[in-house]
Amino acid sequence: MHFDQRTQAALRDAGLTTEEIREASDAVAAAVERDAETLRAFFADGETVYSDMEMAHSASEIQEHEVEFLDLFTHGSDLRGYLRFDSWGVPVEGGRVLSDERVELSLGPTVDARVRFARDPDLLR
Repeated sequence: MHFDQRTQAALRDAGLTTEEIREASDAVAAAVERDAETLRAFFADGETVYSDMEMAHSASEIQEHEVEFLDLFTHGSDLRGYLRFDSWGVPVEGGRVLSDERVELSLGPTVDARVRFARDPDLLR
């Protein structure tokens, strides 16, 4: 089960049985895996993507990226991995699907921010 002890206790206090808590935990893990698959597919085709990432050497609000790969793994409600651009990469500490054309990744050290990515730069304005 992927809920911590406090969450499990709160769910029991709310009236859920152990089996219902286990089912909820499994549903969360399945939802995270579906999101991971969608995120992988979003970056898999090698097309240019755009982001609202703040870049130290750019005055533009919208950045253009060539992505080599997005490697993700899931465990319970955790989604983590690595996003590799053409010349650098960054750890991924979470992510979510915003729409078919927009996603958001929580990027780790060197970026330390939530960053939205889109196929069309106008979707980030």
